[in-house]
This record gives sequence, structure tokens and C-alpha cells, in this order.
Amino acid sequence: MANLAYQNPVWDGYFADPFVLRVGDTYFAYGTGPADAQGKQFPILRSNDLAHWEFLEGALLPLDHPQANNYWAPEVTPSNGRFLLYFSASTSNSDQDQRLRVAFSDSPAGPFRDSGKLLLPDLGFTIDANPFVDPRDGRPYLFFATDFEEDEPRGTGLCVVPLADDMTRAAGEVRTVLRACAPWQIYETNRNYKGRIWAQWNCVEGPAVIFHDARYYCFYSGGAWHGTQYGVEVAVADHPLGPWQNENAPRGPTVLRGIPGKVIGPGHCSIFSGPGEQLFMAYHAWDPQHTARRMCIDPIVWNPAGPRVDGPSTEPRQLDYRRRQ
Repeated sequence: MANLAYQNPVWDGYFADPFVLRVGDTYFAYGTGPADAQGKQFPILRSNDLAHWEFLEGALLPLDHPQANNYWAPEVTPSNGRFLLYFSASTSNSDQDQRLRVAFSDSPAGPFRDSGKLLLPDLGFTIDANPFVDPRDGRPYLFFATDFEEDEPRGTGLCVVPLADDMTRAAGEVRTVLRACAPWQIYETNRNYKGRIWAQWNCVEGPAVIFHDARYYCFYSGGAWHGTQYGVEVAVADHPLGPWQNENAPRGPTVLRGIPGKVIGPGHCSIFSGPGEQLFMAYHAWDPQHTARRMCIDPIVWNPAGPRVDGPSTEPRQLDYRRRQ
């Protein structure tokens, strides 16, 4: 494996919002994409080396609802001997009705079955669930995106809520993590949404939280998912409930941004441990023709200014299997 290399995109098919779960030495990737031949949602890819990926099948058995559609942003975590898949779906013809749900399986390869309940029934539009277990005390949290309509900056922002020990129910107060604060995070001006026109709708979404060197890092995406300004930034805190510092946002996206004419709108990431325990970011990006979002991976490097992705890369890149100290 010493000379093994990967090249982005690592999978040719449509695969947005990629989440990579490492189970032993095997990597499972879950993404937003077309259902499989049996109607199961969220394509699953599997790899033993990050360079070669195979399609397995869809992860999630469809919801038992006649209008269920638009399944978005799956994330999977092990819990109490089984695997939980968090996702959002709409049960109407409108994306405004996206709500967070959780499904169960005995295997990371699925199939997952929906619990039949909403994770946050008292909230409206909710997407992009990111479960996080604090390595300091084992307490679970759920980071997610929701809409803020009552005060400026209006738009989609990030929140966090403590979870019960079984990770299937909220068990505390919802707290705000981040709101949009920079021009690159504008989703659309004069947006027609929820029955009115918004002069400026902003967006930060796709949280991915990790614990590193005694601090918590919330990687997130901002802007319009279909636009050229979409990219990845990071906020930092000393506790999962915050307060979160977002100092680099005005200069962002500083963690990962596109390459004009080559890599368009990279974002909606997940963080995982790769060969040699190197941290990698999985993210999607549009091809130059803007025809599909495809999965890419690149390593994260740490410097005094904070974490950065060594990418987006487009040429073959060697994988380093030497263990980091």
C-alpha cells in the first residue's frame, strides 16, 4: 500500500453531502443521491484503502408515507451495539417541510429502518444532522441547521441540542451555534421562500464537529450550495454548547474553497481518520460543467491559524500509511 494514490473525485457518480464512517480498517461513505433499484435512499460506498470505492446499495428503506421525498444529508454513528442514521426528509411537495429523523440498523451497510418519529418535533425546517459524542465525558449532542426568520441576519444557521443516552431523542435546550456574518455566506437576494420575499437570505449549514487538542472545532459550509462562493469555514469553542468563536469568517471560506474553472463550490463536509490516523475531510464539489456534485477527499493540516484542507486536489495524491505520533 506504500505507493497507493487517490484522485478526486474518488467516485464518478452523483454523491452529495458525503459522510465517511470508519469501522476498523473499512470506510463506509453515505451520500445524498439517487435511490437504488429497490428504492432505498442514500447510496453507500465502501473502501479498504480510500483509493478504490465500490457501490453497495441504498442505506435507508423509504419512509412509510405517500409523499416522502427529498432525502438529504445522511450521517451514521455507532451507538449501543447498533448503527444510527440521521437524515432529513420532507413529507410534502415542499423543501420547507424538511425535518430531522433517525433510523436504525445492525450493520453499517444497512438496511436502516426509520424510527417513525421526528427528532425535533417542536422546530420547523431542520436539516444537516451531525451527531457528536464528547470524548471528555461521553455525552452526546446533535448539531444541525435550521432557519432564523425573526431577526437579522435572516437565513439558515447552526444549532446544537444535547441528546439522551440512546441518541434518539433531544434531552435539553436548543442553543444557537452560528449565524451568518459575512458576504460569502449570502444564499440569495430577493429570495422567494415560505410565502414571502426576503431581501437577503443567508446560509451557514452542514456542521461537522470534532475534538482536537483540547478544543472543539465546528467545520461548516456557507453560501448557496449551487454557487461558486460555497466553501468551508471553521468555528472553535471550549465546550460543545459554546460559546463558539467564528473569527475567520469575514475572510472565509479559509478552510476550503474552490478553484475557478476546475473545482466548483466544495463543501458539506465530514471529518474522518484515514491511513496513519491522518485526519481527512470528505466533501462534495461540482465538476467544471456544473452537472453533478461528486465526493472528494483531502487531508487536513494544522497550523497556528487553525485547520486547513490541503486541497481541493485534482491530481493523483499519495496516501501515507505511516502512523502519526
